[in-house]
Amino acid sequence: MIWNCHAVHPVLRFTDHTAAVKAIAWSPHQPGLLASGGGTADRCIRFWNTLQGHALQAVDTGSQVCNLVWSKNSNEVVSTHGYSLNQIIVWKYPSMAKVATLTGHTYRVLYLAMSPNGQTIVTGAGDETLRFWNAFAPAATSQASSLVLPLGSQHIR
Repeated sequence: MIWNCHAVHPVLRFTDHTAAVKAIAWSPHQPGLLASGGGTADRCIRFWNTLQGHALQAVDTGSQVCNLVWSKNSNEVVSTHGYSLNQIIVWKYPSMAKVATLTGHTYRVLYLAMSPNGQTIVTGAGDETLRFWNAFAPAATSQASSLVLPLGSQHIR
C-alpha cells in the first residue's frame, strides 16, 4: 500500500505478491518506480509504476528475496536471498538480465547496504559474516578515489 500522509485510506494498493513482502526500494533513476521482493512462497521481484498505479513486470528469482537496493550509478538493482540460494544477485533493469551472482554466504543474506559512493555493497548473513563486494563502477562524473578494502573484497567488474 502507498499512503498519502494526509489521507485516511491508501492511495494505491498492490496485491500481486503471494507471500510476505520482504524488501522494497525506490529507484533513484526513475520517479515513481518501486521494486518489491517476496518471501519464500513468492520468490519474485516486482516492479511498480506508482505514478500511474500499475504493475510493470516481475521476475522469479528462485528463492526468498531478503533485500533490494538500487545502484546509485547505473540502472541496476541488487537483491539478496535466503533459502535455498543464500546469494546476492545484480540485475540490469529493465531487462532483468543477471549481471552478477555473488556467492559465499552459507545462510540467508539478511542485510544489505550501499556505500556512500555507490561502488561497494556490504552484506550480512545468518552465518555471522559481513562480506564486502566492489559491485559498481564509479559514477561517470565522480572523481572520488577508489576505496581500499583490506578484508578480501571481491571485484565483480
